[in-house]
Amino acid sequence: MSATTPAGETAVAGDLSQRRVLVHVGGSVAAYKAADVVTLLRRRGADVRVAMTRAATQFVGPLTLRSLSGHAVVTDLFDPPEPGAGMEHLSLSQWAELQVVVAASANLIARLALGLADDAVTATALACRAPMLIAPAMETAMWEHPATAAHLETLRSRGVAQVGPVTGRLASGREGLGRMAEPDAIVAAAVALLRRAAGG
Repeated sequence: MSATTPAGETAVAGDLSQRRVLVHVGGSVAAYKAADVVTLLRRRGADVRVAMTRAATQFVGPLTLRSLSGHAVVTDLFDPPEPGAGMEHLSLSQWAELQVVVAASANLIARLALGLADDAVTATALACRAPMLIAPAMETAMWEHPATAAHLETLRSRGVAQVGPVTGRLASGREGLGRMAEPDAIVAAAVALLRRAAGG
């Protein structure tokens, strides 16, 4: 049976057919591109759920990602998105086959590396054992800071995969390294990571 998008569009069966992908959205301006990532994942047949940091909700609305994913979006550890629900971070962590962290700010990268669990994204990630792909997005000076490099090295030492960043126009209007990889590149990296995890 073909999956359908919320708009009724038939999803294209592909490398992610029936795979469970959890998209974490961080608080970078690039968070608005999470909508494209979710859309592309669903077009390849994935079942997609979303968790957001509070900062991410300033750049893209949870309702948008709920509409595109077809599922309630988790934004708060203590305010369930659906009546009667609770402990969503544990439910999501057990459900996911792959975690994709988009618009990963320097702040979010640091909190993931330190193992903090103070919001919906970091608590879910800490409890989850599924492979993780991270797509950083920040200004060049923050990207090049030794603290960011150290946090990323910590994550890589735990098996976290990375896509981007790339050189391009940043939120400040400057050109430099720190622009998030494009959504199609993120999805391609997600497919490759799942294949590696499956030994394919």
